[in-house]
Amino acid sequence: MTDWKTVYQDIRPLLDKNKDNHLNTLFTLLRQPSISTLNLGVKESADLLLNMMTENGIKAQLMDTGGHPVVYGELLDPENTTTILFYGHYDVQPPEPLELWESDPFEPTIRNGRIYGRGTGDNKGQLIAHILAVGTLLKEHGSLPVNVKFLFEGEEEKGSVNLASFAEKHKDLLKADIAYTADGPMEGDGQPSVTLGNRGLLYVEVKAQGANRDNHSGNKGNIAPDPGMALLNLVRSMVTEEGDVLIDGFYDGVLTPTPEEAEHLKSLAFYPEKTAKVIGLDSLDMTGEEYYTNLCFKPTFTIAGFETGYTGEGTKTIIPGKAKVKLDMRLAPNQDPQAIYEAIEKHVAAFDSRCRLSVENLSAVKPSKTPLSHPLVQKVIESVEVAYDTPPVVLPALGGTGPMYVFTDILGIPSVTVPYANVDEDNHAPNENLGLKEFYWGIQASCSTILHLGLTD
Repeated sequence: MTDWKTVYQDIRPLLDKNKDNHLNTLFTLLRQPSISTLNLGVKESADLLLNMMTENGIKAQLMDTGGHPVVYGELLDPENTTTILFYGHYDVQPPEPLELWESDPFEPTIRNGRIYGRGTGDNKGQLIAHILAVGTLLKEHGSLPVNVKFLFEGEEEKGSVNLASFAEKHKDLLKADIAYTADGPMEGDGQPSVTLGNRGLLYVEVKAQGANRDNHSGNKGNIAPDPGMALLNLVRSMVTEEGDVLIDGFYDGVLTPTPEEAEHLKSLAFYPEKTAKVIGLDSLDMTGEEYYTNLCFKPTFTIAGFETGYTGEGTKTIIPGKAKVKLDMRLAPNQDPQAIYEAIEKHVAAFDSRCRLSVENLSAVKPSKTPLSHPLVQKVIESVEVAYDTPPVVLPALGGTGPMYVFTDILGIPSVTVPYANVDEDNHAPNENLGLKEFYWGIQASCSTILHLGLTD
């Protein structure tokens, strides 16, 4: 039998030898803007990524989605029995506000052991790790012990609007045994993590229209309806002060943690002082079990924005003619965003108001969940531990949202997310960064996973 750990340790000198080349490859990709929401440089970035995959021995092609292209790649051997589908996204967020950047967001710069630039952590610096890992293994061994497929999209930052339909259309092409994503920050400084799902998302905007203009608050007070107050009362009818949602059907389908998951949550280390500091609070009054249960298994209901009337300096005595509120709901495993949206529509339609109310669905993503006990999941966890030389924190679900339901629900395969970026990567913000050691760790983790899933112990 082949000892995968020995093979992994044998590949480490080659990884170390090629650090500069790997860094130059990343820098080339980072210098190419790829802002999907503005359609800026996306196709050029896809072409560049395609060439990098080809140069590393991967058969690759651009595929149409109806929007920005998918960069698909594969390296297949009929004798291999396991296939990994690596997912990532090559599009990035806009860099604004530019004045807050300490260096050009599209000219990667190293300061104090970190690479600064848009896309460093989210997600170019992480997806390129898979490509460089494959290239390194091919250079050393000439082949891989597993089949690998790559699905790199250019629309994640605008909601992966075409990914699900692409996966539905190309199920056979994307057939695999496990989906592997490197995205997001690690759980702590130097603390790797493995996440087995994510919460879904429903983001809606509710508008209230009163009079067709603003009115004098004295001359028309008690006469003209107040749309801001209407929305406040509407939201209060939707949720209690404690955060319990009152919309009929909101909790339909919510899954509670299995006994295995509940025990696992109790075992996770929790540092309330550090966590409070990351959030920006003075303290956090909850146990670790409560923290992880709230983060992984409970939905949220948040006012993300509220707009009405005059908010400038001084006073302006008016009854606004209109108001709007944006509601952000993160959905627990098994919740259906479409069903919840329809429930909200019914709730709004039944609400008694003098204002005209309307609701719009701005974004919806299904939640995803993969069993902790899945044997390939256990192998990934072991692979990460060997690569980082420390056991990862294993989370049943990510508090945030991603398109992992595409893998679990459409392709019917387990999905894991292994973040390669540092905990303070500042993704989406000015001075986004990726630590040099984290970048190299990520390439090691991809190598370790490929070897472990393909070789026997």
